[in-house]
Amino acid sequence: MLIAHLPAGYVTARASGVTKGPLLWAALIGSVFPDFDMIWFLFVDHGAIHHHKYWVHAPGFWLILAALILPWLGKPARNAGLIFLAAVLVHIVLDTHAGGIMWFWPLSDHLYTLIIVPATQANWVLSFILHWTFIIELAVIAIAAVLFFNRKTAP
Repeated sequence: MLIAHLPAGYVTARASGVTKGPLLWAALIGSVFPDFDMIWFLFVDHGAIHHHKYWVHAPGFWLILAALILPWLGKPARNAGLIFLAAVLVHIVLDTHAGGIMWFWPLSDHLYTLIIVPATQANWVLSFILHWTFIIELAVIAIAAVLFFNRKTAP
């Protein structure tokens, strides 16, 4: 996924019945949070380790974190945490289609990918944009746009 994570967060929020406020922000932040590892990937590791090998892209990490933290939160914070985690999970599922995810971490650090996008272009971004799987990203964006423009606004 290159450009559809934020729209996927909006779709996640709307599918959860959230249309505005802190819960919407929790979903939007959760939808892009795993990719904050790109800062470390680019400026510290200098691309030495695939960024999907970091903890923020490991579903097992999020399950452990949820089990440790969510029971201790009050209802408003728990609701925000749940929608944040739902958006993180949607991010990870979307990355699985062509990016690879460590679905069995901590037992394995193997990246599972549904579809291999071959390097057909000099730039990896172009390889992804010109691959048929980019239609999935466009579909997510289209769904988010329909939901956004068809939302009911308060008077």
